[in-house]
Amino acid sequence: MLAETALDIRDLTVRYGAATAVAGLDLQLRAGETVALLGPNGAGKSTVVNAVLGLVPSTGTVRVLGRPPAEAIRAGSVGAMLQHGGLPGETRVGEVLHLVRRSYPRAWPLDDLVVTAGIDGLLGRPVDALSGGQRQRVMLALALAGEPPLLLLDEPTSAMDVEGRRAFWTTMRGLAERGTTVVFATHHLEEADAVADRVVVVAGGRVVADGTAAEVKSGTSGRTVSFTAAPGAALEGLPGVSATEWRGDRVQLTTDDVEATLRALLADGRRLPDLTVGGATLEDAVLSLTARTTIGVDR
Repeated sequence: MLAETALDIRDLTVRYGAATAVAGLDLQLRAGETVALLGPNGAGKSTVVNAVLGLVPSTGTVRVLGRPPAEAIRAGSVGAMLQHGGLPGETRVGEVLHLVRRSYPRAWPLDDLVVTAGIDGLLGRPVDALSGGQRQRVMLALALAGEPPLLLLDEPTSAMDVEGRRAFWTTMRGLAERGTTVVFATHHLEEADAVADRVVVVAGGRVVADGTAAEVKSGTSGRTVSFTAAPGAALEGLPGVSATEWRGDRVQLTTDDVEATLRALLADGRRLPDLTVGGATLEDAVLSLTARTTIGVDR
């Protein structure tokens, strides 16, 4: 295994009774990457995260910076924000953070940690008085308390508003610049498209695509041609068009031959106001990649 490998997963398999949640999955991540794990409910994303943390029985091999998960966690090499994580009630934020920092052999300096996680002004606040976005920020601070080189995030922005999400991903970019490997599972595909160096699509407990967002999108056939038109305009039989979708007075055509479609549209002198031509979105690509894959459990 190369020294720059932050996470090395080989033939990972996780079963829940008769159902297989992860089926022989292989994945190697380099230090400093920001990696999005994408896929539908039941794809196995959260199970992979839990297996890396040693929270579910599994077979295969998982190494974090060359160590087994339990050893890496004890050394403070892994931080995690889980989708269903919680905070102890009837405590203050500073008390919880102090307790967690003491458990690591090398804790992140408090002042820098508070600024990095965006929890300035919250240390004296009761945990029970936090908003959803503030709780996520505190959970991030706890995940970073040991200054881990690997950060695992499961739906990290689910309770945040738009401003909170932007601030969160600004923080993630700063961590990546410091060399932290950031792995996040999300259903917010626009976030993955915007911030991930690498996109890993999981379906049926296996990796079905792995590359940059642009590479994953380029593997999806079909482009879109959209323009303003009078409702009911005759658009049948256009070459290359596989789908037509109306949104008010705007029509979107999905086509496998954008040049032939445009030539046909312009052949009779038709005007195409507000014309845009686009490629497949990351959502299109993920839906296409996972459409025919099913799994027995929702993890």
